[in-house]
Amino acid sequence: MNKTIFEITKMDCPSEENLIRMKLDGISSIANLDFDIPNRKLTVFHSGQIDQIEKSVIELNLGGKKISTEQTEQTEFKENANQKKLLWSVLTINFAFFIIEMTTGLISKSMGLVADSLDMLADSFVYGISLFAVGGTLTRKKRIAKLAGYFQITLAIIGFVEVLRRFFGDEKLPDFSIMIIVSIFALIANGICLYILQKSKSKEEAHMKASMIFTSNDVIINLGVIIAGLLVNWLSSSKPDLIIGTIVFILVIQGALRILKLSK
Repeated sequence: MNKTIFEITKMDCPSEENLIRMKLDGISSIANLDFDIPNRKLTVFHSGQIDQIEKSVIELNLGGKKISTEQTEQTEFKENANQKKLLWSVLTINFAFFIIEMTTGLISKSMGLVADSLDMLADSFVYGISLFAVGGTLTRKKRIAKLAGYFQITLAIIGFVEVLRRFFGDEKLPDFSIMIIVSIFALIANGICLYILQKSKSKEEAHMKASMIFTSNDVIINLGVIIAGLLVNWLSSSKPDLIIGTIVFILVIQGALRILKLSK
């Protein structure tokens, strides 16, 4: 048995972990994957050569780089019996906030909230793919990934069109108070998701939960919408909301493209 350690610089939340798991699924030489999200490290226990595994990691464009390969005597690995339960928990939270943010975004006329809701939906897709394809074939997983990726891109394009319409049109200012309040709750929800997932890790990593929260893309987006809400009120302009909406739509499309890569 060999043990290869990868540094993956863009692996900053459990969504990337699930994408990597899907990408490596089907490689028969892999015995176990051990993720260290706070330190952005992936340890692969495998037999034979590392070439195919390394190629797959690099293809995800998450900044993957092999650090070392060595032989190991370890042949037994602990299975996390609660993994499925934890994934269901974070899937439920993310999907619930997709509905909340989409609804309040439309009511408050905030493209920032609408875009952030799609980011929540994107995470839900990743967790859902991981859950619903459990025990299924690789072909089935790829089919689900393709549908999820194209659906995300379609929603993001619709969002871009709406941003352009509002940018050149004469729209009412978004309700900054709803933007801020809902984003604060979304920020808390993302923190809860990261905490729940961290429960499946070793105690030694527990103290890294705070750094996980503040380095997560989702948390940065939440803070961006809050700042945009403050600027909307301060400048009496909808432009900050449209700008943050555009940025998040771009991130959603990037995430969708990553998922689509898994369907190839």
